[in-house]
Amino acid sequence: MSDHAKIPKGRVRRSAKLGTALGGQAARYAGTRAAGLARGEDDAKERLEARHLETAAAMVSALGEMKAAAMKLGQLASFVDTEFLPPEYAEIYQEQLAKLRTSAPAMPWERVEQVLGEEYDEPISEHFAEFEHEAFAAASIGQVHRARLLDGREVAVKIQYPGVAEALESDLRNAGVIVRLARAIAPGLDAKAVAKELRERVMEELDYEYEAQNQRSFSRAYRGHPFIYVPDVITRLSRRRVLVSELVDGIGFEEVKRLDQDQRSRFGEIVFRFCFGSIYHLQHFNADSHPGNYLLMGDGRVAFLDFGMTKKLDVEQIELEQRAVDAAVRQDPEALRCALADLGFVKNPSKLDAERLMDQVMLIGGWYMEDRDYKVSARRVAKIIESTSDPRSEYFELLRRESLPADELMGRRMETGVVAVLAQLGAKRNWYRIMREWVYGDGPETELGAQEWAYFESRGTRRVPGIAGGGLSRA
Repeated sequence: MSDHAKIPKGRVRRSAKLGTALGGQAARYAGTRAAGLARGEDDAKERLEARHLETAAAMVSALGEMKAAAMKLGQLASFVDTEFLPPEYAEIYQEQLAKLRTSAPAMPWERVEQVLGEEYDEPISEHFAEFEHEAFAAASIGQVHRARLLDGREVAVKIQYPGVAEALESDLRNAGVIVRLARAIAPGLDAKAVAKELRERVMEELDYEYEAQNQRSFSRAYRGHPFIYVPDVITRLSRRRVLVSELVDGIGFEEVKRLDQDQRSRFGEIVFRFCFGSIYHLQHFNADSHPGNYLLMGDGRVAFLDFGMTKKLDVEQIELEQRAVDAAVRQDPEALRCALADLGFVKNPSKLDAERLMDQVMLIGGWYMEDRDYKVSARRVAKIIESTSDPRSEYFELLRRESLPADELMGRRMETGVVAVLAQLGAKRNWYRIMREWVYGDGPETELGAQEWAYFESRGTRRVPGIAGGGLSRA
């Protein structure tokens, strides 16, 4: 029997494995920190690093016993650890979690056939002329095979691991683990609301028919776009555990990073325009900004893949975010504090130092709020993470009083992912001037912007209007 047939599904069994790993290691972590403080700073740091490594290994071991479900849990853990771990320890966890993703065994063809047989009423030979038995890519909760339809079209077929949906449903009912992690990020958090948001987004990702709807929406919105491409979904062949879409050829992110500066900056601008711009053009964005979901096509367009975790926003929320950006750009601390309170980031505005809050916001988002060409560095990403999570941060007292609204969780996940991608690329642009196109309705700043404006205007797409009176001097 394949490993993928042995996913433990019981709520008690699965929570015991994960809870034991997290709970026991948390207690030992606290003991190590206390003992280290008594011995001195250098000894404390060495022992704490060893404990972090041990904790990461224990997490991997516990998640590894969950087999296929561990890939999705590993993905979530990767997101959480970048939000609350000190930067020097994040790499340790990422390395261990990477092992989890790369070492998960491929689903054998017999199990693939079983899933296809359960999802289709007819033999697969009635739908596919060819179907490669070996997977060519791994997704977080499934794997992807190349196939050819009877009409000759080449397609990618994503097939969900058997049992992963039931296993994750069991995990997500154990809200206690998620709540504890959420409270570790910020004590002021509405942990239950955040846990509910995570559950909803992850459960959506388990339903490939829902993902197909999302992908179709983005594919229609960007059909014919000059530099963004979203592959078409083959609707009649997609099911709850099978997603069939157009096969796209291109080079992956690791190859893109080896291109010259101009090409990497262009690629970065496209990622920025797709991830942030879709909020204003479509009121809908892809929350999973993982670089493995991008392909640079031969004609220069960038293909965006995997729409399992998306978020729709209403116009009122987007306008509140525009107000917050505007306040930061104008260096108006009181207006910023009020805007963040309206968004739900600040529960008791009068108790927060508005000037300190402005400093923190500019550290986090200044890379797209300052009028200059800017190359995002790995150090800047580390400082962003530190300022939103690390107890040693100079903004820690602010963090203790701040919150993270559930509706903003996916947006912050996307934003952190994008800035990390831009740093890996070493992409350089005046991100502020590009952002002004959406926040203030300024004219296009770059050649790509001009192409995009012409595209959406030709389609009659209505976007969230920009803030009036935000004129920019071009002197």
